[in-house]
Amino acid sequence: MRRASFFGAVFLIAVLVFTSSVMAQVPEINGKAAILIDARSGMVFYEKNSEQPLPMASVTKMMTLTLILEAVAAEKISLDDIVSVSPYAASIMGTHVWLEPGEQFPLRELVYAIAVGSANDASVAVAEYIAGSEQAFVKQMNKRAKELGLESTIFANSSGLPVADGSPHAMSAKDAAKLAQHVINVPLMMDFVSTYEYTMRKDGSQRPQLWNYNRLLRRYQGVDGIKTGFTSEAGYCIVATAQRDGLRLICVVFGSETEADRENDVRTLLDYGFRKYRNYTVHTQGEEIDTVILKKAVPEQVKIVLAEDLNVTIERGEEKQVETKYILKENIEFPLMPGESIGEINGYLNEQKLGSANLTVTSEIKRAGFFTLVFRMMRSIIQVVQ
Repeated sequence: MRRASFFGAVFLIAVLVFTSSVMAQVPEINGKAAILIDARSGMVFYEKNSEQPLPMASVTKMMTLTLILEAVAAEKISLDDIVSVSPYAASIMGTHVWLEPGEQFPLRELVYAIAVGSANDASVAVAEYIAGSEQAFVKQMNKRAKELGLESTIFANSSGLPVADGSPHAMSAKDAAKLAQHVINVPLMMDFVSTYEYTMRKDGSQRPQLWNYNRLLRRYQGVDGIKTGFTSEAGYCIVATAQRDGLRLICVVFGSETEADRENDVRTLLDYGFRKYRNYTVHTQGEEIDTVILKKAVPEQVKIVLAEDLNVTIERGEEKQVETKYILKENIEFPLMPGESIGEINGYLNEQKLGSANLTVTSEIKRAGFFTLVFRMMRSIIQVVQ
């Protein structure tokens, strides 16, 4: 009996060691460069040649779409605007939707052509509409890249086509992941890049059916964007994002030899990320964090609660190691209503910030009047003297 128990214990230990080994196994990637990050914190889970600038083909269109939809969000343009196709835009080849000179489209339809069909001619047509010329639009692309901290990125066109005059056009996998972190929060972006099929010219005789080149939208659970690319120079490239159980990952693979290699690399990285890491809710919306004293408020003692869940991304098994710290705003404006932010609470693991959530109050907080403030000041003086 004891011998059976001994062998049972040995077997259990062996299983645990094997499982731990499998969980910790580093993926093997065939692409020239790759990176896997947490979309929330930017924590890097895997990287290979991630800082090397490489040609990225139509992954370029992430920035093109960003400038378009940021302009829409700022109400500088509208998706209902009519865009006229120039002879130059119509001449752009590679992947295209057969635009003709003088043709007119609602901006919305051309955005679908870019996001779903990866259309180079549509990219140029919209670039010209927004900035007057593709060259002027490219300047905006490079300016936005600097603003977003993309240190190894330079654009020469809006489409990602190889540049005839040899002008530099490249991006690192790390920059692509950082751009994707921004992209997923651009209003309407995920609606477009998650679309798998779209029909153009629905009212015309020529109605090209567009199919998203990101086949993982249908093949991998949780994938809902963002952009693929291919040229002979760049190879097969992709920036993909997937979400499961509150955990969103961003995966970049550049320079794969075949489309199948690219897909296999993404699957390998995402499988690794979802297997090893998880979304952990540290505190839930409405949970009371503390009672604080606000000397200029009525009431003076105020309960602070979470306005939203505090979520962090951690390695499985690290839940008990997560620490939290909160900080209130320096200049709180009154009256303060429930739902309005009074500060934030942050989640940390080994002093690395992993996530944050806004704090609020449970009832209206008013500004204290003059006599109340004088009374509180006198009370403080008396307490000090005592």
